[in-house]
Amino acid sequence: MAAKNHSTVTEFILGGLTNQPELQLPLFLLFLGIYAVTMVGNLGMITLICLNSQLHSPMYFFLSNLSLVDMCYSSVITPKMLVNFVSEKNTISYAGCMLQLYFFLVFVIAECYMLTVMAYDRYVAICRPLLYNIIMSHQVCSLLVAAVYIMALIGSTIETVLMLKLSYCEHLISHYFCDILPLMKLSCTSTYDVEVVVFFLAGFNIVVTSLTVLVSYVFILSSILHISTKEGRSKAFGTCSSHLAAVGMFYGSTAFMYLKPSTASSLAQENVASVFYTTVIPMLNPLIYSLRNKEVKAAIQKTVQRKRF
Repeated sequence: MAAKNHSTVTEFILGGLTNQPELQLPLFLLFLGIYAVTMVGNLGMITLICLNSQLHSPMYFFLSNLSLVDMCYSSVITPKMLVNFVSEKNTISYAGCMLQLYFFLVFVIAECYMLTVMAYDRYVAICRPLLYNIIMSHQVCSLLVAAVYIMALIGSTIETVLMLKLSYCEHLISHYFCDILPLMKLSCTSTYDVEVVVFFLAGFNIVVTSLTVLVSYVFILSSILHISTKEGRSKAFGTCSSHLAAVGMFYGSTAFMYLKPSTASSLAQENVASVFYTTVIPMLNPLIYSLRNKEVKAAIQKTVQRKRF
């Protein structure tokens, strides 16, 4: 008999971050604050880049798209999590769960590739400065951003379709949102084929993006070390320090989540790591780029002065 290709449940129950009632309100207020800062910071970054002509360059074009991805990324996870903190029963419909999974995958994959494109931009700016305007033309930048979203849509569509083909007999998700690994644990059919494909796609995305970033920064570091003056080296490194910090946080948190040892507290570790991964990083990215970037700080001052008069 052919295996069923549809779910036997109509809704799931999200386990959430904690089952302790006294922590629900403090966590609700904490994540509400994080979400508010995330929205204001990323929307402010996009608005700032649009309003200031000195920020109309490839680097800030990519940064505005990173801010857009971070806004959407956080909005897929956090609002539902906030509702669950104040609800008696943390349920999500089958369709809602699959939609959340799909858009989560879209934006997490887009984040990987957007950071990679930004690393390539820094490579061209530092290693090929005389050809920068030719290589990073408006058309090329638009094509790179389009490629980021296309890769995200392809990867997320394949993985979500595979999850839709599974049949689910259990309905309690031991997580605070619909992710692939917690969902596969609820399947009453074999998940081997799904695991192989997901492992291949995740490995491809991680290897391609991380190697591209690594190679880009090897060439960048080599070029910086060949600059004769200390001031020149400092200026060159300053142009990519914000991006390097964002890359370090993103890949550091994902490595911690997926490379951690299997222990009795692995579920708690996974929740802590994924909270940082899904809610804290989208909040920190605009802060990093605004606090560590002289051009952004100058644009903020110019915009504030313009509003005063």
